[in-house]
Amino acid sequence: MIHTLNLHFLNISQAIASYLIETSDGPILIETGPYSTYSNLQKAVSKAGFDLADIQQVLLTHIHFDHAGAAWALAEQGATVYVHPFGVRHLANPQKLWESAKRIYQDEMERLWGEMQPIPEGQLRAVEDKNELTFGNTKIVAHHTPGHAVHHIAYQLNKMVFTGDVGGVQINGGLVEPPCPPPDIDVEDWQHSIQLLRDLSPQALYLTHFGRVENVSAHLNHLEDQLLDWANWIKEEMRTGQSAAELTPQFQKYVANQLRIAGADEPTIRQYEAANPSWMSVAGLMRYWKKKSSTPGQ
Repeated sequence: MIHTLNLHFLNISQAIASYLIETSDGPILIETGPYSTYSNLQKAVSKAGFDLADIQQVLLTHIHFDHAGAAWALAEQGATVYVHPFGVRHLANPQKLWESAKRIYQDEMERLWGEMQPIPEGQLRAVEDKNELTFGNTKIVAHHTPGHAVHHIAYQLNKMVFTGDVGGVQINGGLVEPPCPPPDIDVEDWQHSIQLLRDLSPQALYLTHFGRVENVSAHLNHLEDQLLDWANWIKEEMRTGQSAAELTPQFQKYVANQLRIAGADEPTIRQYEAANPSWMSVAGLMRYWKKKSSTPGQ
């Protein structure tokens, strides 16, 4: 059984989810959310019929704070944390990760994410591409899926895939957004990862932002179209010589208009912004295009 845990990030529903999966060897958790929602995670786990101490296996799609920020607190209760090999050193010593995020969020760090403490290396498990993870009667296959982040994994459980951010953001059946924060956005890699998801032929996707999606083919097509739309919008606007500070409010307006055209009301737009702040995609996609322009042969 799969439980969708609504973490009520910033007191907003359906912004961040964790997933609790019941197995014959006890519950496992995919995504922890940030430490700022740890008490909400505890309540949601209790509502599902378990205690946090029952969770001894935690699978992270990647190490961004909204997905992995509370992993250290689960580790303090004895959990083993599974993460991409590139993410192991950052969770063992999160200082660089924290400082990098602080340059973006500045004084908002604690309000948004809470705190982050080191996880003992003995409790971190590096997950290679195509690793099969077995928990009692449950087998989960890990798929490295870069594009949103170089350290990204999608987890396959039978015909279901837990997509982290590589499967995009969709709230209440609305627009499918590609979260594009710095520093790792790579459009081509993301397209390859979307194709990988298609090739798995899943019956359902489980998005961290937010929930179960069953119209998989349409969803992934929408995601790829939106990724290219946003990337090309940024590319064209960069040609005017405007700075990120100048482009950001224009892009925020562009995205808000897209959401309204897709039928989103103002509360839903706020949900999208909590799950995927549109201003971050300006920096992420500008960095991507600058990197491409400096690469020989591009």
